[in-house]
Amino acid sequence: MKVEKTFVLKGKIESKWLLLDAANKNLGRFSSEIAKLLLGKHKPTYTPGVSMGDYVVVINASQLDISQKRLDEKIYYRHSNYPGGLKAVRMRDMMNNHPDRVIRKAVWGMLPHNKIGRKLIKRLRIYSGSDHPHAGQKLKAIKVLSKGV
Repeated sequence: MKVEKTFVLKGKIESKWLLLDAANKNLGRFSSEIAKLLLGKHKPTYTPGVSMGDYVVVINASQLDISQKRLDEKIYYRHSNYPGGLKAVRMRDMMNNHPDRVIRKAVWGMLPHNKIGRKLIKRLRIYSGSDHPHAGQKLKAIKVLSKGV
C-alpha cells in the first residue's frame, strides 16, 4: 500500500515585496487576498506551519469601499483590563483617524493566532495615501479584483 507524504519545503524561502492598491476595494475580499499572500497560499510550494509568504505593502487605505451602514454600525471593542475599562470605537471614527488599523484588524482575523500569525502580520505595511518608503525593495504591483469593480 502506497503511503502519501506531505510536501515539506527544504532550503531557503524567498519572499517578494508586493504592492496592492486598496482604492475602491471591498474590505473583506481585499483582506482575504492579503491574508493569502502573507500565508504563501499562492505559491505551489505552500507548506502549513512554515512562514513562507511575501511582504505586502498596501497603499490608499483611506479609499476603501465600505457601505455607510457598515461605517455606522460596526464597532471595535478593546478592554484595558481595569474595571470599567471597555472602550468602543465606531468604524467611521477609525477610518477617519487610523484607516490602516481597519485593514490590519481585518487581516489579523484571517491569520492563525499563534507565533506564525504574529510573524506574518509584521510583514504587512499599510499606508493611507499613495506615498510609501519602500521604493528600494523592488515592489511588484499586484492587481486584486474585487466583486463589482
